[in-house]
Amino acid sequence: MSSNPPTEPAARGRLGRPRRWWAGRPLRTRLVLALVALLALVSVAIGGLTTLALRHVLVAQVDTQLTMGDRPRDLPPWFRPGGDPGRPAPRPGVAAPSPPEPPRGFPPGSLAVRRADGVTTATRSTASGSLADVPAADAARLVALPTDGRPRTVTLDEGDVRAVARQLPNGVVVAVGIPLSGVQDTVWALVAAQAGVVGLGLLLAGGAGALIVRATLRPLNRVAATAARVTELPLDRGEVALAVRVPAADTDPRTEVGQVGAALNRMLGHVADALAVRQASETRVRQFVADASHELRTPLAAIRGYAEVSRRGRDEVPTDVAHALRRVESESARMTSLVDDLLLLARLDAGRPLAADPVDLSALVVDAVSDAHVAGPEHHWRLDLPEVVIRVPGDAARLHQVVANLLANARVHTPPGTTVTTSLAVEGGTAVLTVADDGPGVPAQVRPEMFERFARGDSSRSRAHGSTGLGLAIVAAVVEAHHGTVGVDSRPGRTVFAVRLPDPTADA
Repeated sequence: MSSNPPTEPAARGRLGRPRRWWAGRPLRTRLVLALVALLALVSVAIGGLTTLALRHVLVAQVDTQLTMGDRPRDLPPWFRPGGDPGRPAPRPGVAAPSPPEPPRGFPPGSLAVRRADGVTTATRSTASGSLADVPAADAARLVALPTDGRPRTVTLDEGDVRAVARQLPNGVVVAVGIPLSGVQDTVWALVAAQAGVVGLGLLLAGGAGALIVRATLRPLNRVAATAARVTELPLDRGEVALAVRVPAADTDPRTEVGQVGAALNRMLGHVADALAVRQASETRVRQFVADASHELRTPLAAIRGYAEVSRRGRDEVPTDVAHALRRVESESARMTSLVDDLLLLARLDAGRPLAADPVDLSALVVDAVSDAHVAGPEHHWRLDLPEVVIRVPGDAARLHQVVANLLANARVHTPPGTTVTTSLAVEGGTAVLTVADDGPGVPAQVRPEMFERFARGDSSRSRAHGSTGLGLAIVAAVVEAHHGTVGVDSRPGRTVFAVRLPDPTADA
C-alpha cells in the first residue's frame, strides 16, 4: 500500500504553518521582512559573484606565476620546455642531479618535483628559505599530471596547490606547484568582511525600512481609526449623525491608501443616507402608532362603556347576548391595554422625559408582588428585601409597570407551582432588582430578541394566557429611560431578570 496519502496532508500541514504565521503578521511587519529578505538575497548574490571573481583573478595570478607567462627564458633551466641544453640526460649508473628547487620568487610552500628513470624527487620551500621533503604520495600526484604545461588544481595532504607539469625532451617529467592557501585565506577574509557589512547593512536597512513603512502606512492607520470610530457609533436605532469621515489628506485618488479612504467616505455617505431614510421611516411609523393609539383610546372606551351599560341595563338580556357583551368588554379592555402600551412606547421613542421623583422601590416591589399573588395564586411568590428602604429617582408609575411586567412574564411563561422570588439590593452605585423563577428556562435562540417588540418565547414556556409581546419591550424602554440596564440569565430550572437603576439611596 502506498504511503503517499498520509504523508501529503502532513506535508501540506508543514507548509501551511509558515503560511499561517506569515498571514497572521501585520502588514508593516511583512513589508519590512520582505524588504530585508530581498536585500539579503541581493547582497548574497553580489557577494557570491564578487568572491568568485576575486578567486578567479587570484588563481589566474598564480597561473601566470607558474608558467612565467610562457616565457621560457624566465623559467629555470631544468623546467624549460626544451630542457637544460648544457646538461645531458642522465645515463644509467650515473648519479642523479641535485634535487629540483622551486623557482625564485615563488611563495613559501611551493613545490618542485622531478621524475627521471622512474625515480621521483621533490622538495618544498619553507618560510626560512630552506627546502623540505615532500611526501611520496603528494609527489606522485604532481608528476601524474598531464604534461601539457596547463595549470591545474591538485589536492594534496597539506591542502590544495596549483601545479603545472612538463616532459623534457630527454624524457624527464618535471612539475612545480604553488599552494592555494593564500588565495583561500584572501577569499575567506573577503567572505567574513562581506558577512559583517551585509549584516550591519541589513540591520540598518531593517530599522530604516521600519521607519519608512510606518510613515508610509500612517494614512492607512488613520483610515482604520476612522472605520473603528464608526463601529463605536450606535447605528441600530434612533437618529444617527454619521459625521465621521476620512480626512481629505488621506483621500488622494493617486495613491492606494487615498483610494481606500475615498471609497470608505463614499460608503459612509451611502450608509448615512440609508440611515437617514430609515430614521425618517421609523419616525413616520412611530408617529402613526402614537396617533393611532391616541385616536383608538376614545372609541375603545366608548365600546367598553356601551357594552357594560347594555349588559347592566334594566332590561334583562338573553344569556348568549350577555356572554357576548362580557366578551366585548374583555376584548376592549385587552385592546385598550395594548393601545396604552403602544402609546407608551411611542412616547418613550420620542424621547419624552419621565418624572424624576424619589421612588420607594421597597414599597413598590411589595405592592407588585401582592398583585401578582392575587393574579396567579397557583405560583409561589417570595420576597427578599433588605432591612433598609431603597429609593431611586424616577417615575413611580413606570417603575411599577416594570416590576409588574416582569412578574407577569414569570407568571404567564412558567407552569403552576413555579416559585418566583423578587429581590432588591444595592450593589455599588446601583439598585439591583431581580426576578428569578425555577421554571423551564428561556431557549438560547430566543434570548437575543427577548426585549424586542412583539417578541414571544416558544412553546417550552407556557403561554396559556397569551401575551402581546410588548411586556419586556416596555421594561427595556422604561429602564433605559431611567438610564439603567436590564438583562437576563437563563438555564433550565432557573431564569433571572436583573434590573439595575442608578443613584440609589438607602434609609433605615
